[in-house]
Amino acid sequence: VAERLEVLRALIHEAAPGVTEKMTYRMPTFVLNGNLMYFAGCARHVGLYPLPQGVTAFTDRLQELGLAFSKGAIQLPHDRPLPLDLVRDIVAYRVAQQQK
Repeated sequence: VAERLEVLRALIHEAAPGVTEKMTYRMPTFVLNGNLMYFAGCARHVGLYPLPQGVTAFTDRLQELGLAFSKGAIQLPHDRPLPLDLVRDIVAYRVAQQQK
């Protein structure tokens, strides 16, 4: 789980230059002009929390990939490869929102 979290952390830093980190709700939180997204390791998945707008904009892709998601959360199961292109696109989308 730690390795998967490190991969995501590096990807977020790469896709969001200038992002900083803090702990919020006991989770690593990425901050860029406000909270950009959170993530956390769970027993069966990594939870990615790009806020509701970060989920809504990618609903079709999440469904195509068969990923479980809710209003503001996406589950990335440990038994499947991380969808790095999707995560990169979500980060870019959220960065663009935060820069408005």
